Amino acid sequence: MPISTAIPWASPLLIGLAIGQDDPGSGRPHPSENPGSPLMLAGEWVPDDPRRIDFAGLPRVPGRHVVVSDVRDRDGVNQHNYLVRFDDRYWIMWSDGPGVEDRVGQRVRFATSPDGLSWSEPADLTPFPPGSGPDSPHYGSRSQLGLRWIARGFWPRDGSLLALASLDEAAGFFGPSLALHAFRWSPDDRRWEHVGIVSQNAINNFPPERLPTREWMMSRRTHDYKTVGVQFLIGGVDRIDRWESVPVLGSSSSLSAEEPIWWTLPDGNLVALFRDNRRSGFLYRSFSTDRGRSWSAPVRTNFPDATSKLHGLRLDDGRFVLVSNANPAKRDPLTLAVSDDGLVFTRLGVLASGRHVDYPHVLEHGGHLLVAFSGGKQSVEVLKIPIEALDQIENDPPVASGQE
Repeated sequence: MPISTAIPWASPLLIGLAIGQDDPGSGRPHPSENPGSPLMLAGEWVPDDPRRIDFAGLPRVPGRHVVVSDVRDRDGVNQHNYLVRFDDRYWIMWSDGPGVEDRVGQRVRFATSPDGLSWSEPADLTPFPPGSGPDSPHYGSRSQLGLRWIARGFWPRDGSLLALASLDEAAGFFGPSLALHAFRWSPDDRRWEHVGIVSQNAINNFPPERLPTREWMMSRRTHDYKTVGVQFLIGGVDRIDRWESVPVLGSSSSLSAEEPIWWTLPDGNLVALFRDNRRSGFLYRSFSTDRGRSWSAPVRTNFPDATSKLHGLRLDDGRFVLVSNANPAKRDPLTLAVSDDGLVFTRLGVLASGRHVDYPHVLEHGGHLLVAFSGGKQSVEVLKIPIEALDQIENDPPVASGQE
């Protein structure tokens, strides 16, 4: 008799162990065979409740640090950091505005660097939002009568560099006029030119990445995403404004999904991770086995999270890294986790700590990782980390406090 019939009350953990899946948890996750597994963080050093990890005792990942922009002296905002390597340079963009955060008059700025450590002076990528500059009576306020730009990442496409930014009313998240815009870098004029709207009623989390089908995909939140859930946009091949929108069912009921990320697994299937704005203290995970056209119901993993933005990618050597605020109590420290398969992470180290640090974006190039992040939402900072430093992350059992 099937286990589900013989033991209708059995938990996924008991079912997983009974049918011989690898432990701990309910067995190792698999996009089709075990999408309901909560296992995402594993090792002898991980306590039964990963929220009890001694985050202050985690090993530090060595790297060189630089501040690109700092607006604490004017009580401004610097956040939503994005990196790219293009035309033999590193590029970085971020949201820059009056007050913290995303108020009327916010624009997007950028800088470039030959080595990831020496950065140019910040310059404007977008203009001030229409009718919402420093001369507006609504400048610096939270008001539906003014607009804001929000940085959304770089998109190298067909030999050109595009920069994405959303525009909407600055009263809440998000306004009814929400739209995702594209700007193209003009090397001759050395300026950004507005080239149109990528998608109406959409804000992405990270710029488009290639699917195995060669289509592009990025996440989408609509202005009413808290009710309808998050989606993924697939397309962008023939035109930058041609997309199919795919919902993630359960992303507004099983959790309050926010700021999704995704990557392609070694077998060609896709995995997506979600921050949970209901403050469960853990990341949620979903799978797609049909190139993003449908997604499994998001499942709460055992990977702790501070309800904060996260980013990750697959390295050239095949491993995966995830940068996030793993301490569910606060956005400190900023951590980096390493996985061999993109599903279960077995090592966890600290990138920055002792203060509010968040909004990471990761880039690999030339044997290094560049990690951009925000300090207290008021500074844009970059860490340059040699890839071999990841091998120095050693988590011993004493790192985890309260382990039996």
